[in-house]
Amino acid sequence: MATQISAIDPSEVEIGPGDDRVAVLLMGYGEVESYADFANYNEQALNLLTAKFAPVPQWVYPPLAKLLAAFDLHEWSHQHGQFISPHNAIFERQRSGIEQALQQRWGDRVSVFKAFNFCRPHLPEQVLAEIRDRGFSKLLIYPLLVVDSIFTSGIAIEQVNRALSQLTDGDTHWVRSMRYLPSFYDQASYIQLLAKLVSEKIDRDWRSHFLPSQIGIVLLNHGCPHEAKGFVSGIAESQALYESVRRELITRYPLISIGWLNHDTPMIDWTQPNAQLAARNLIELGAKAILMAPIGFATENHETLLDVDHIFLALQRQYPEVVYQQLPCVNDHPEFLTMAADWVDPLITELLAETSAVIHFAGFDRSSLDSEHHHHQSHSHDHSHDHGHDHGDNHSHDHGGNHSHHHGHSHDHAHHQHSHH
Repeated sequence: MATQISAIDPSEVEIGPGDDRVAVLLMGYGEVESYADFANYNEQALNLLTAKFAPVPQWVYPPLAKLLAAFDLHEWSHQHGQFISPHNAIFERQRSGIEQALQQRWGDRVSVFKAFNFCRPHLPEQVLAEIRDRGFSKLLIYPLLVVDSIFTSGIAIEQVNRALSQLTDGDTHWVRSMRYLPSFYDQASYIQLLAKLVSEKIDRDWRSHFLPSQIGIVLLNHGCPHEAKGFVSGIAESQALYESVRRELITRYPLISIGWLNHDTPMIDWTQPNAQLAARNLIELGAKAILMAPIGFATENHETLLDVDHIFLALQRQYPEVVYQQLPCVNDHPEFLTMAADWVDPLITELLAETSAVIHFAGFDRSSLDSEHHHHQSHSHDHSHDHGHDHGDNHSHDHGGNHSHHHGHSHDHAHHQHSHH
């Protein structure tokens, strides 16, 4: 059942002069479509992803990227017959479909732009420059990635901040209003769609061949390192997503396991069970058919295709009597595109109704912060002395809202800590 866009009448949203448009920055990883680009892609991925969890010195990145490019070329070209990732084409269909759904409601007041973390000509700084040049001042940052982590939304925000610090407009920022959707792992509509797609696949292909208790379902999440230098690595949200989808299916299909698509990175403690081990465990419990269903991936990519293919080949050698099938990601499923637009509709409503603020590029005047801080310290000491020796609740050093340390923005999900995505 398709999710309906919430009933807000766009005509009731008051629009200020010059503030009548929102640019939605739909962000994904992007994947290499030309073998010549592997090394450059890998070096960017190493800098942005691997550096967040692996102790690799920066000087190693360029030669390591070239080495990994050779492995990529071997895997994609020789082992998989000139494999070209469908990721970028699917992502464009997602962008177009989400924009169409939003424009049915808002008209040309909303435009959706795609940005890829690692692929020119759609790097965030390139796309943000286009958004600026087209006169937008209201920005909605929308990583189309299921789980929020330092490897997904985190690097998206990192790249946006880096780009915006360079794209100046005199002494003020051209972005005047901003909103952000970090993830959608807990959206009921997404969870129900995943469960429905699994059930429909089984009913269509296996219902007359296997008992429900003989069908093993591996719900695939992107693997996460247990330690990511203090950043959130995506484990909690990925686990919560799995539990939610499992709850929808378990009474009909008893054999369900989480399966983590990990990378073969040495010395890194990855989430378990990996997808291959998860399938083996279900087979040992009596599964005669294995369905691998991606839940932590919204867009098909080399991991959901090549990595799962490798796993199936290994399992077939060990358990040739078992049947193996894979479910696609939600990709450009019409219901997914409708709900993906629905999730950001309230944020667009807020942006269009909000009065823009002029934000100075020079940043905050620290002298005013220091004087406020000194004033509160003095007031706090004077206040306590007025009350004699009462050192209870009335004795306080108010460093509250005026004394703050901002430690940046961090998120996660190892949607690609592998140097090639």
